[in-house]
Amino acid sequence: MKKIFDNTQIAFALKSNSQLNTSYFLFKMMSFKPLVKIGTAIIPFALKIKLPVENLIRKTIFNQFCGGINEEDCLKVVDILETKAVSAVLDYAVEGKVAESEFDNALQKMLRIIEFDKERQAIPFSVFKPTSFGRLDLYEKIGNHENLTDAEQQEWQRVEARFDKVCQEANQKNVSILIDAEESWMQTAADDLIFKMMRKYNTEKAIVFNTLQMYRWDRIDYLKEIHQFAKNEGFYVGIKLVRGAYMEKEKERAEEKNYPSPICASKQETDENYNLALQYITNNLDVLSLFAGTHNEESAYYLMELMQQKNIAVNDSRIWFAQLYGMSDTMSFNLAANGYNIAKYLPFGPVKEVIPYLIRRAQENTAVAGQTSRELEMIIKERQRRKNA
Repeated sequence: MKKIFDNTQIAFALKSNSQLNTSYFLFKMMSFKPLVKIGTAIIPFALKIKLPVENLIRKTIFNQFCGGINEEDCLKVVDILETKAVSAVLDYAVEGKVAESEFDNALQKMLRIIEFDKERQAIPFSVFKPTSFGRLDLYEKIGNHENLTDAEQQEWQRVEARFDKVCQEANQKNVSILIDAEESWMQTAADDLIFKMMRKYNTEKAIVFNTLQMYRWDRIDYLKEIHQFAKNEGFYVGIKLVRGAYMEKEKERAEEKNYPSPICASKQETDENYNLALQYITNNLDVLSLFAGTHNEESAYYLMELMQQKNIAVNDSRIWFAQLYGMSDTMSFNLAANGYNIAKYLPFGPVKEVIPYLIRRAQENTAVAGQTSRELEMIIKERQRRKNA
């Protein structure tokens, strides 16, 4: 497979010299673990005591990783991305809500986003987290088959109704819906509910997509299981594949509560799982559709190879590549330039409200081996190319 991810001219064509320099500064800062640790502790505290840091955050890390504070803000970014054949997934990145009124507000926000997306070819997917529609503790209780009080039963019915309303709306508006994965101890209930939505709404194609975290050693078996159900019953399955985002939390909880860790024993095992899932899905595109969320170049090349081997068109509507906005532009824009379906996750929300998301991005870039160094390497390469041009 021809290597395409080193073309920095294509990757950073949309960035001015000033924007490229800002990105360089941010990733350089994120390469220092102690600095990230201090910064992620200080930022929430500074906002809490009303220090005037919001504008600084917006001009730096917020602009790097977010599309704006609302949908209209994001349109500017969406339109720019579309000039390079890159689609967007609007992701309302506000999290950590626990009240019923907040869950209802999240539902209304999702319905508005779907309505916003329906006329825009450049925004083919919407996305939400299960815990934006209900309490994590309730998902956990349902997944463990614990007895619910009458009030909890009614609460769960409201969670189901929110899921159903969004999936129904997505189906009617022909906007595919990605449902994110979260902690393993709440995921069983979410999986069952998403499966129910697939059965109901994926009758003609994959509209509802579940997310499988391939750092979990049980996900390949789960993929095969739901595929078999879909094949037998005549509906379609949408799968968003990721490696996973809660590894430390998962390991700590398993140790604390003395149960086997759901996480693969090594990164290599996770990588093998991810690639096995790519292989399985591309072997079964008559039923399965794929949204491959990855910043791993080897997995992206592997998927490209599988498509070539199986004579799958690069723009086959059943296969999408995806990366987060502000990261892995060398993958995203070069894939798009070669005709593949590519989407950028475009988080948005009020600056103060998306701080947890931004902190995770900073921590992720520090924690993932080679991530920040790769980003920096490509930015430095492009700065040098422009200097010599």
